[in-house]
Amino acid sequence: MYIPFDELPQQARVWIYQANRPLNEAEQAEIKPLLEQFATDWSSHGTNLQASAELLHDRFLVLANNENATAASGCSIDKSVNFVRELEQRFNISFFDRTQLAFLREGEVELVPMSELKNKVVAGDISKDTLYFDTLVTNYGELQAAWPRPAQQSWLSRYF
Repeated sequence: MYIPFDELPQQARVWIYQANRPLNEAEQAEIKPLLEQFATDWSSHGTNLQASAELLHDRFLVLANNENATAASGCSIDKSVNFVRELEQRFNISFFDRTQLAFLREGEVELVPMSELKNKVVAGDISKDTLYFDTLVTNYGELQAAWPRPAQQSWLSRYF
């Protein structure tokens, strides 16, 4: 069962997939109905999930499920991963490259290779206050309240 993204409960579980490039308007217009259809049909052991999906900042695909109603099973999570992989193939994009970190700088999403992070911190290009899109956020409330968040308030804190 589809739930509009802005009507999700705070504790709804989220999965965030970061694209390796921004999605253009035409791609977003094509993807959004696919997201809604996936969320509508997403189920766990034959029970429909109370799910939603959204594109954020032209780059992040967020899938969500109200776990209080029905928890996502391993099989349903596998279905979501397969759906994202299908989007990758259809749009020639990668949502599974975890070697790129996304920061909000001057209103734009900037990707930084993980291998360059330490040098960027030392050079002052990235500070503890630089806003970071932490894809490890696990619930809708946290996504709404603190995303992006200062890098120091994420797993990146060890670099400062």
